Order: sequence, then structure tokens, then C-alpha cells
Amino acid sequence: MKTAVRVADRFGVMEAARVIRNGGLAAFPTETVYGLGASALNETAVENIYAVKGRPADNPLILHICDISQFYACTEQTPDYCAALISAFWPGPLTVVALKKSSVPAWGTAGLHTIAIRMPSNQTARLLIEYAQTPVYAPSANVSGKPSSTSAQHVLRDLDGKIDIILDGGSCVHGLESTVLDVSCGLPRILRPGFITAEMVCAETGLYPELESLRGKPKSPGMKYAHYAPKAELTVINGAPERAAALINERAGDEDKYIGILATSQTINMYDKSKYLVLNAGDRSRPELIGASLFAALRSFDDKGVDIIYAEGIADSGVGAAVMNRLTKASGGRVVDV
Repeated sequence: MKTAVRVADRFGVMEAARVIRNGGLAAFPTETVYGLGASALNETAVENIYAVKGRPADNPLILHICDISQFYACTEQTPDYCAALISAFWPGPLTVVALKKSSVPAWGTAGLHTIAIRMPSNQTARLLIEYAQTPVYAPSANVSGKPSSTSAQHVLRDLDGKIDIILDGGSCVHGLESTVLDVSCGLPRILRPGFITAEMVCAETGLYPELESLRGKPKSPGMKYAHYAPKAELTVINGAPERAAALINERAGDEDKYIGILATSQTINMYDKSKYLVLNAGDRSRPELIGASLFAALRSFDDKGVDIIYAEGIADSGVGAAVMNRLTKASGGRVVDV
């Protein structure tokens, strides 16, 4: 299969929509990361998503919609506060996990009684769903377990020859996957942190969501398996900037390997750029900017062939919780507190 790359204009979107209607796979930009889309009405197409990504069968997909009526057509017994969430955050980077109607096919939901749904704010994504005339199941457009794709070039590198078409809409605005909020048990629970924070949910609903750890089968992508990992071994050093930088320099100096360092604006000048590949993730006071560049930075380390990566941790609050969630998973839990 030859993968076509098209500009995400009206003609490109119409071509990708035809691919989806005909049972093919199309990668497309959203405000979070690039998605790999298939028709939610085509079981074989959805199965192909799992095959192409190498995705475990018990890892559910997120259904992308372009109209709120599609949410209620798929769900039942949604709590009253759902309306406030949808009004405040849709279209946008929030995925809602709710009880699904029995009429919704099991494929894409990993056999669960719940379904994860979101309405992206990216205009290309919504137009694609509208033209395809079907809701679209779409996980991140990358090989399962690797850093998510935030540009068409990332998608092509991972999936060239495996999917039908890629819509090139430039770099994603947020760069981290959506917040996943479970409303199926009454009170809200965050299954995956993102740019919609617990504080923001509480402001709209009056309910402060808990952060749920895995119990049984995962209800959301990113809960159970290793995710977002670069090829090199990644260790997160968490603590005050100066102390974190000092420990990274100490550890890097003891290694006889090519070292990559993911620094912040506050520490970038504390490292020897002639010895190490040092990338600036951004300002610690702006975690949303760090989030937007994180996956691209991890892919850059892969491109340069580093052997070991040290990344500075940031404050685990607000959007910083989403950044640290991705870094912790990318490191396989190798987090050192100083």
C-alpha cells in the first residue's frame, strides 16, 4: 500500500472521507495529536486500526463525533452534570466515558459496557467526520507504545505503507492527548489527565473528580500499557530545578554513551551542549507549552540516536499533571526524586 499525503484543505478532507466510508484508514490532525481514523460502522476497518498499530485488543478506542446528538445516540444513563461538561468543553480536548447503549456494536470498546467519546475542536477533524457521514474511531496515529504523533511527518515515519492517507494539517496545538473523564459510575473520575484539568471540571460541575488507578480492564487508552516511550532509556529527575540539573549532570558525566537531556528554560544553560544533546522543553511556569512540545522532543531524541535520556520533571498540578503522566509512562516508571 502506498500512503498518500494530502494538504488538509477541502479537497484533501473529501478524499480522506471517501477512504473512511470505503473501509480504509485515514490519519488526520486534531488539536491534541494526530488520530488514525476508521468508520465506527465498519468492524473490519476498526480491527485494522488494532493491527496497524500493534495495539492490544483490550485497549478501547475513542469515538470522534462532529455533533452532540451523536453522543446521546450512543450513550445512556448519563448524569445531569454531563450537559454542563459538554457545554463548557466541547468541541475540545475532553473525552467522556459513559455507559453505552446496547445497540452500539462491541468493536472499538474492547468488550466494555462503556464507550469513550469526544468532539475535537480542530475544524479539519470535524469536517472529516461530517463528510465521512459516520462517527470515527481514532486512537493516536503512531505505533502502539511509542510517542504520539503531533505532525504529519511523525505519522508518515511510523505508518508509511500501512494506511491509506494522511491529512497534513501542520503541528497540533496542544500536543498531548485529551483528558479522559469517566462519568459511568455517577461521580466523575479522571482516567487520563490532559489540558482539561480537575479544577476546570469542578468549576463547571461543582464536583471534584478523583484520579482513578487501574482496576481490571482499562476503560481508557493510556491506563494499562507502557506508552509514549522513545527508543532510548528515559529517566525523569524530579525536584527543584537546580538540584535536578545537578543530578542529571552527575549521572550524565558517569555515562560513556550519547546522552539526551530534556531541560527547561530555567535550566537550559546549566548543561554542556558540546557534550550532550540538550533540548528545551519550555518554561516551567507554562506547562501547557511543555506539553505541546513533549512528544516532538522525544521523537527528536530518537532521530538523533541518543542512548540515554534524562528529563526534568515539573510540578504535578494542573496541566503539569498531564505532562508528568506522559513522562512517567514514557520512562516506564523510572522517576527519581531529589
